[in-house]
Amino acid sequence: MADRLNGYRILILETREEAQFSKLLAEQGADVVQCPMFTIHDAPDPAPVEAWIRRAIDQPLDDLVLMTGEGLRRIMKLARSRGLDQAVVAALAKSRKFTRGPKPGKALREISLDAQQTTEKPTTEGVIEMVPNRGARVVSWTPADIDEVYRLRALLEGHGAALAAKAATSEQVTQIRRLGEIYERAVDSAAPGHDETARCNNEFHAAILAASGSPRLTNLLDVISSAPMVTQALSRYTDDDRRRSVLQHRDIMTAIAHRDPELAESAMRSHILAARYTAMGLGDAP
Repeated sequence: MADRLNGYRILILETREEAQFSKLLAEQGADVVQCPMFTIHDAPDPAPVEAWIRRAIDQPLDDLVLMTGEGLRRIMKLARSRGLDQAVVAALAKSRKFTRGPKPGKALREISLDAQQTTEKPTTEGVIEMVPNRGARVVSWTPADIDEVYRLRALLEGHGAALAAKAATSEQVTQIRRLGEIYERAVDSAAPGHDETARCNNEFHAAILAASGSPRLTNLLDVISSAPMVTQALSRYTDDDRRRSVLQHRDIMTAIAHRDPELAESAMRSHILAARYTAMGLGDAP
């Protein structure tokens, strides 16, 4: 019912998505009062932030834990103003990256990077686990954890590929093919562990999810893991692994182009399940 909130006056304290939230309530008849409780500003003194940026470039971090996406965006904004943005991205590509929930993972993808681990719970407790008599440490992944994540990815991305085979526009099919070709060129030119290969691979998979027409799939995959271990797993690929991945991508593209959802799902699931053996080598022993 469009008027079910008639007679209600609702105070909105949220800042993020404030306009969209207010619009939804107003469409239901509510009298909406917008009163955001906080605003986000750059640091009043950029000097300490710039010093951190330069130190991170000179001595790349072993681990980077991102609790929000906004912090990374502010860092990159200052880095761009100083002409240091490419150096920052290159330095962060060398670090293990942990994110609390999907939002910081999205900020990483904006600079063509991915988190190696995304907490299952988007809370501080999800990032830090208390180990008896040892204090706190970043949550680690065992091979069994990684195996489970890749099996879930296979189910979700397989379903996404099937949906893409049914729903992709001709422009989206062309885009998927173009990204597949870019990935092949990256494989041909990249030395083992080259970050460009991982970026091209991520863009290929993201294009298929976009063509599925299901934003829920992307959200679910973000919750499970922000392309879990993909960047590091690809850095471990042998030449044979890379060639096999190229052929698997071609099978997926062929199925989507020919509107064959069963083949698309099967090809995507096989592709991800095969990749999990390399990724499992990244886990900690139980």
